[in-house]
Amino acid sequence: MTDPDTLVGATADDQRIIAGLRAGDEAVFTEMVDRYNGSLVRVAMRYVPSRAVAEEVVQDTWIGVIQGIDRFEGRSTIKTWLYKILIYRARDRGQRERRTTPMSSLAGDDSAPSVPTERFRGSDALWAGHWATPPRRWDGDAEDRLLAGEARAVIDAAIAEMPLAQREVIVMRDLSQFSSAQVCELLGVTEANQRVLLHRARSKVRAALETYLDG
Repeated sequence: MTDPDTLVGATADDQRIIAGLRAGDEAVFTEMVDRYNGSLVRVAMRYVPSRAVAEEVVQDTWIGVIQGIDRFEGRSTIKTWLYKILIYRARDRGQRERRTTPMSSLAGDDSAPSVPTERFRGSDALWAGHWATPPRRWDGDAEDRLLAGEARAVIDAAIAEMPLAQREVIVMRDLSQFSSAQVCELLGVTEANQRVLLHRARSKVRAALETYLDG
């Protein structure tokens, strides 16, 4: 078994948690659950059809943590390792729940432009390629509406309709606050691909919000 003090990639706090989990310290496990459970459920819900199923996936994830902690080598942070377990289980459960997976969810990307081309100036215009119809400002009344719960429902619906790869990236980056490097490690994508997926996902969310704010 690897000595926690020599783990590569684990932070000092990770080493404390790993040592506690390996020793069967219930207080350390409870600390982990309190810290991450809510976020794990939110991420799992992007893969499965209901919160109840998402909570089952998260329970399976915690079982995986307990069963696998002695094999964890500490090459990444414990948070990254935890979410890897979750994503593996959530993907598998989501496919089984749906029985057949829509082809759109298997696509790593799609060919449609993130923003309609007519919103940019043509090649024969002054400032070619720049915005012809720029994104609207979200201040004043629009800002107040964005803070309302219904705006979150619009965002959730837009994310739910995305291809799986885009959905995963925006959830990891913008909802779970992972860095781009961590997302690349979690999902096994290149930095360039991660940037493209995130740009397209954010563009779709912005388009949905613009439609909502315009009534």
